Amino acid sequence: MVKRAAAIALAVVGLFALVVPALAQPYPNHTVTIIVPYPAGGPTDQVARVLAQALSDRLKQNFIVEDISGGGTTIATARVAHAAPDGYTLLVHNLQISANVALYKNLTFDTEKDLAPVMFINNNPLVLVGRKTLEPNTLSDLLALMKKQTLKAATPGVGATGHLATSLLAQEANVKVDLIPYRGAAPALQDIAGGHVDLFFATPQSVVQQVKAGQIKAYGITAKEISPELPTAESFVKAFGPKLEILYWHAMFAPGGTPDEVINKLNGALQEIVSDPAIVKSWADTGVTPYPKEQRSSAAARALLKSEIARWSQVVHDNNIQGPP
Repeated sequence: MVKRAAAIALAVVGLFALVVPALAQPYPNHTVTIIVPYPAGGPTDQVARVLAQALSDRLKQNFIVEDISGGGTTIATARVAHAAPDGYTLLVHNLQISANVALYKNLTFDTEKDLAPVMFINNNPLVLVGRKTLEPNTLSDLLALMKKQTLKAATPGVGATGHLATSLLAQEANVKVDLIPYRGAAPALQDIAGGHVDLFFATPQSVVQQVKAGQIKAYGITAKEISPELPTAESFVKAFGPKLEILYWHAMFAPGGTPDEVINKLNGALQEIVSDPAIVKSWADTGVTPYPKEQRSSAAARALLKSEIARWSQVVHDNNIQGPP
């Protein structure tokens, strides 16, 4: 009996010796999934795929992208919020995640507690475009027209970034607009080009070619400076102040409670990625800018998320924007 017990004990010790090194293997030691809350092909998916490839190269492990759309991005967000906090399920999201806190009354997660911001990746302003048959050619003339009559403004869905930006502009300019919801930016831009609606807030990269071709007009940009690619789009910030500086950002999140060493490893790799000249140039060509170095830490990401939640929750409340029940 004594010999048998000793043999069992040795076997257990041997098994433990095999398991401990496996558990102690440095992160990541198997495939990491990056969840995107939109269909494939959109700007957030494109950013995620650039990050996935670059992370795979730097951390010597597979990073794959999985697109999970629906629920105004809340389905995918919940998937990550409820995932094991081990760094193997990540989320790449955008400004919408901060607005959803106020838009959705029955979220199954707490955005600030159940998600750990890893880093804010990049951002770009929005540009207000209009149908080519609109009489005004300047922002000031457009605003004067909007004082006299209610124009139709397309939005890519209730509570989407374009909806929030349009509501904020109407609030600050003291004008009324007739909001027309669409199922995304593509059909909205088609109707702007077709002259069926008057205005739409879009990303610069999605409208540059149409503006240059004279198919639509560019009136204003939500940045401090004008874009060389869109010189007719005047600065909303100069016209109305910092409230109209709107940056459509992307950030990476892990489940809340993910160990600091995992967050720090991901953050360090991401900092290298957004400093890669080839990636920086490819983004710059479409009007996208990496976050400055002083805003790339995980602590800075937490602070930025908190401020964005406060900002867009206020816009939602001030404009009585009603999300799904």
